[in-house]
Amino acid sequence: MRSLYQILPIVISIGLLGCNNSANQESRAALDNTQKDDGFVSKLPDSAPTIKVVMTGDLPPFSFKDDYGNLQGIDVDAIRAIGEEQGFKSEFYTETWQDMFDSVESGERDLAISGISYKDDRNVRYGLSTPYFFNPATIIYLEGKHDVKGLEDIKGLKTGTLEGSKEEDTLKEMGDSVELVSRPTMFLAYQDLVQGETDVLLYDLPVIQYVVKGYPDYKVTMVPYEADDAPSAQQVVLMAKENTQLIDSVNEGITKLKAKGVFKEIEARWLGSSEPTAENSSTSTQLAN
Repeated sequence: MRSLYQILPIVISIGLLGCNNSANQESRAALDNTQKDDGFVSKLPDSAPTIKVVMTGDLPPFSFKDDYGNLQGIDVDAIRAIGEEQGFKSEFYTETWQDMFDSVESGERDLAISGISYKDDRNVRYGLSTPYFFNPATIIYLEGKHDVKGLEDIKGLKTGTLEGSKEEDTLKEMGDSVELVSRPTMFLAYQDLVQGETDVLLYDLPVIQYVVKGYPDYKVTMVPYEADDAPSAQQVVLMAKENTQLIDSVNEGITKLKAKGVFKEIEARWLGSSEPTAENSSTSTQLAN
């Protein structure tokens, strides 16, 4: 994954992500895998067990809905691939971020997969899988407004992020050196940035990378600041601590699919080439000096 996420600033055209309040309104709504135009057909027999999978459904490119209300994205494809490898089907549910964790802990849902990064406190409280995706934290700011190369440079700046994110943890650890503004959605956090309500925004690079493909209205500089081997840059599946059988099965599936290159195929499907060119991208991309 090193070639995809160079730890360098990137000047990119980017625009507002449309607000999707419907996901919160549909909290705890089950979604049928065979819904109209979903396109996915399981190769497993009808007798295969089904697990309850929960995700937020409002965080592209990891989980979001198509025009027919079907869930799609990196994490939908990932858990389906794991299930096909390990012999289980997935029944999808959408819930708010915090409810997603609570429903897994209570046993109401079997697992959560929705752009979830590794955190030490999560590893203590939940059963986390081995990593299946590289998800580095990134500093974003409007081009020309600042000269930020790393976390040290955001001190004294009004800094936005998402509630409950690993980036929020980082900013809280920085204390009074930054003015923290936490928002419940990426849309609100990014809106703060482009409207001048915040100076910089910290969030996950794949989310921003996906937004870039469709919203080229604002030029921003992006600075990923987590290395490939940073634990917090690893994306994981979250399960109940005591559900060791499912944890083992998911881990086994991840190992097999990594060896086959399946996750790289899923990544390319949603994020495209790691080095956009004039032929394959309408977004102007260049390395910052």
